[in-house]
Amino acid sequence: MSLDLAAHITESRNTIFTVGQRGAILSPGELEGPILVPHTAQRGDSRYPYETLFRSQHYALLDNGCREFLFLSDFFMVTGNSALDLFNSIMGKTLSSFLKSMSTYVSDCYDSIAVFLCIHIILRFRAITAKRSIPALDKYWEAVLELLWPRFELILEMNIHSIRNTDPQKLGVLDTRPHYITRRYAEFSSAIVSINQTFPNERTHTLLGQLQVEVENFVLKMAAEFPSRRDQLIFLINNYDMMLGVLMERAADDSKEVEGFQQLLLARTQEFIEEILSPPFGGMISFVKEAEGLMEKGQLDRLKNEEARITQLVRGFSSSWKQSVESMSQDVMRSFTNFKNGTSIIQGALTQLIQYYHGFHKVLNQSTFRSLAARSELINLHHLMVEVKKHKPNF
Repeated sequence: MSLDLAAHITESRNTIFTVGQRGAILSPGELEGPILVPHTAQRGDSRYPYETLFRSQHYALLDNGCREFLFLSDFFMVTGNSALDLFNSIMGKTLSSFLKSMSTYVSDCYDSIAVFLCIHIILRFRAITAKRSIPALDKYWEAVLELLWPRFELILEMNIHSIRNTDPQKLGVLDTRPHYITRRYAEFSSAIVSINQTFPNERTHTLLGQLQVEVENFVLKMAAEFPSRRDQLIFLINNYDMMLGVLMERAADDSKEVEGFQQLLLARTQEFIEEILSPPFGGMISFVKEAEGLMEKGQLDRLKNEEARITQLVRGFSSSWKQSVESMSQDVMRSFTNFKNGTSIIQGALTQLIQYYHGFHKVLNQSTFRSLAARSELINLHHLMVEVKKHKPNF
């Protein structure tokens, strides 16, 4: 049965999307560690993922193959193609048997992390035999890679199509928390990215890029199911933040995946900050934007008859800003699953609020409004900054 990022799977199968400690098999200590002895392993209750058995089998092949080739070359005093022909006449059936067994397993395997780890095991073993200047297994390594690469690419393409064809309306109750599909993608993508960094492959990079595009589109489709823009933004921010957090645990900070989600998170966070500032402070913000636009054109006098509006804005801000900030902070902390992210959003919102109030001061200090009595009721900017700091949540 096909397993994909958008399919419902049981808890026991979650390992096909997460790398966990499986990537350690590529470390020098494990890559060239002792091989598994079948009758010893069978006596215990341990179960091994496919790449562990694959590594053990092929390290035994590498070690014995190199020794066999060197012995044949020395004993029969042959070199070049003659040495290779002799090696193949002795080891050929064994190598064919390995390939046949592998082909049977891989043709029905949907664990792309296992397949990708096996590819990287072979890439490293090929480098070892090249360093030893022993060509005996070169064709075998290539044959294995010709089996593994297409299967890995096929599974990735299946995941891409799966995400592309997912209907958000069939995924149950709407929730602004991170979606299980995006978490699954983040775990899977970070696993492949971290493995791919050591022996970069452009085709893998391209497929991951296509998968990321489909996931970004999926997140937007899911967000569109929410009726309010505020809930849409909370859903987007929670999902982008979660994916970014998972990716940054394994991927390099400058990887395209990390950079892409950082930009998306920043853009939606800025939009959300404007969204939450609007209900309590929207009147002042609109006035500041309008006035600054007129100032640039030298037309601020067009607002000189707005005394009643300005007075209402000054007094409204002074009387309600503390309560509004407190309510906004509590609402934000309830909305975001990542406490640190919620705190960052509050701090961003308060910083933006101070900037708007600073702009309000700047506008009212212009000659057009110098005679306004309400100017005396403006809160001192430094005092406001000190007070705002008291409302910033502490870790």
